[in-house]
Amino acid sequence: MRRSAAILGTTVVVSLLAACAPGTAANGPNWKPKPSFSGEGYQPPANPQPIQPRTQAPKGSPSQGPSSSAPAKGGDPAVVAKHLSAPVGLTMMPDNTALVGERTTGRIVRVQPKPDQPVRTIRVMRGLSTSGDGGLLDLAISPNYREDNLIFAYVTTPKDNRVVAFTLRGPVTPVLTGIPRGRTGNTGRIAFAADGSLLVGTGDAGRPALARNPHSLAGKILRVTDIGRPAQGNPVKGSPVFASGLQQTEGLCTSTDSLLAFQTESLPTAADDPVFQVLPGRTFDRTGGDASTHLPASSRAPGGCALVHDVLYTTSLDGQELLSTHVSVAGTGVLKFGKFSPLLQKKYGRLRTVVAAPDGALWLTTSNKDGHGHPVPADERVLRIIPSGGSGNNPL
Repeated sequence: MRRSAAILGTTVVVSLLAACAPGTAANGPNWKPKPSFSGEGYQPPANPQPIQPRTQAPKGSPSQGPSSSAPAKGGDPAVVAKHLSAPVGLTMMPDNTALVGERTTGRIVRVQPKPDQPVRTIRVMRGLSTSGDGGLLDLAISPNYREDNLIFAYVTTPKDNRVVAFTLRGPVTPVLTGIPRGRTGNTGRIAFAADGSLLVGTGDAGRPALARNPHSLAGKILRVTDIGRPAQGNPVKGSPVFASGLQQTEGLCTSTDSLLAFQTESLPTAADDPVFQVLPGRTFDRTGGDASTHLPASSRAPGGCALVHDVLYTTSLDGQELLSTHVSVAGTGVLKFGKFSPLLQKKYGRLRTVVAAPDGALWLTTSNKDGHGHPVPADERVLRIIPSGGSGNNPL
């Protein structure tokens, strides 16, 4: 998988639009729609609020500095899974376990929040194409999971990239199809925003012109309902396209308590990898010139991100580290970013995905067998760590 990442942002309205979803192309993959959806999808209980500045740093922020903990007897207490194959997608379940997806095998495993526990396969996604960075690329659970038990995945098939949904034992149902695939640039991420809309970051399939084409789903941030219809409030009514101009998307993070999210990419044309706030109708500058902020020069190739209140966490594959920064709002409403601080450096090798759990933990995956790292016998690993000030047993 190429070394880019995503972190995205949105300030949009909440209601959902009854428009037609993109259809499956002729002679497409063998997945057939099942009658598992009805109505207009998720309806949020209340309007989430825009991000607000904080007067104090929250617990677990980089200003408090990392704390230390002695390794558990017999092993590292932060390592909760070992010997996985290209773990990229990761989503938290209501019981505080994690579902982890292997890009190259399509296998989805359930990982406990403690080390040395069984790692059980819950299902395998069949019929995937893993060439050109593709495969099982991300996972997200429904905002209404306790009611509908739905899990969403971004996958590459022999015909396209697409978003699908399924239960732990139910059929796989296409949600958003027809996202172009190519020999490269098939990366993608999905995340639910605080208003209930589903955000989908897509790669340009190796064809930069598609990212600028308003009629193509490639190289875009798409915003749809949980049944794949364009969300109300998008720049063009009836279109799922929310922002354009992306090259690849390998990380996507949203806030649970505000309509804020971010997108980053590893851009060879930029001096430092940029962090973008995504706004409706925005076209990204592929040189990173319009970025909100940039990662340190020594921290190239972001692999993922997590947003917790006003703290943004990112990983760096090349820097082999986890970074964090504060996000605040100036009086003019412009976002301000603090200096990125390293929280975890060169202990586990190349770090790709980072996801925040409700209990304050951060879950990460390693990427040491991607041809650029130096794997150890336990790779690939899933990590669970607690930023200083959080709860749990494995603080940084």
